[in-house]
Amino acid sequence: MYCSELGEKWHAARAEPSIAHLDAASAGRSSRAVIEAISLHLEKEAVRGSYVAADDEAEALQRGRRDLGSLIGHTPEELSFRDSARAGLRAILNSWTLPLSPTVWVAKNEFGPNLDEFERRDFAVRVLPSADVYGHVDVDALENMLQFEQPDFIHICHIGSGNGAVQPLREIVEVAHHASVPVVADMAQSVGHVPTVTGADVVYGTSRKWLTGPRGVGFVGVRADSLAQVEVESSESFIAGQLGLGTAVSEILDLGQQQVFRELASIGRIARERLHGIGSWEVMEPVDEPSALVTLAAPPGWGAADVAAARDKLLETGILVTAADSWRAPLLAGHSMLRVSPHLDVRREQLDELATTIRTMGY
Repeated sequence: MYCSELGEKWHAARAEPSIAHLDAASAGRSSRAVIEAISLHLEKEAVRGSYVAADDEAEALQRGRRDLGSLIGHTPEELSFRDSARAGLRAILNSWTLPLSPTVWVAKNEFGPNLDEFERRDFAVRVLPSADVYGHVDVDALENMLQFEQPDFIHICHIGSGNGAVQPLREIVEVAHHASVPVVADMAQSVGHVPTVTGADVVYGTSRKWLTGPRGVGFVGVRADSLAQVEVESSESFIAGQLGLGTAVSEILDLGQQQVFRELASIGRIARERLHGIGSWEVMEPVDEPSALVTLAAPPGWGAADVAAARDKLLETGILVTAADSWRAPLLAGHSMLRVSPHLDVRREQLDELATTIRTMGY
């Protein structure tokens, strides 16, 4: 039984999976309509020529930009496309004139590869204080810090790759802007998942996760009134992928984005309640965290290899999850975890099967 009627609609729009797909945080399952939009355009490119085919779809491409912009609080003109979220971050950093050895403040859930990009460019990184053990930024402490010191920018993973904590991004943006400090937001795990109109100066993300668009399409949004002087120019892009992304976004808007966000938050709560304490695995978010990304710390004494083996065993039984190694959130976690990220069409019995399987692991 699906968790909701919305899940039934989501499932009916997609091919029947051969596994229990609980891994939207890696790559969601695209709908038939998304796949069709991509394949039809690729065929049109072969028949009409790539540039003519793109011109033919100018209206659909603009509609896709407009719809995506409505999800993240940007106009179509403020968007550009890359092939991934990381490529989007690189484009931002490469086009931004910053002082030598600039300072960036980050949250404890910062994505490890983002930290690598900062280190490669000799950025001075400072970790913001957390309000709790889950890594939520302490906004009051941030406000106090900004009274005495201002970084060149604040970079926030709205939802990180290593746990399901949702950062209070709107509040962070508000206090940062009061101190004239720009905010850049990594929305790879949040767009299509939680509300993402936050007022951040620059945002970037990817199509393939909670939006369930195609792989190979990332986006960057720079507000016209941004405090960050960033000009990300357009580049060669995957037009068929943009059309697929536009289709995926329109499906979320047609279902009702707020309804989608509420349902995913409900699914996250159901999953955490079902999985916490099973076989000594520990859920690493508050039960009522408003996201569907759930992480499970392994039983005492388990290492990265054991978690990877658990992920492989689950896949053998027909359940797809991720072994989330510590590099995903090196400031937050010192160990690997199982990451469970069900989308709207998860069935309660799939969560039961997951719980039953991990209960027997190692004990």
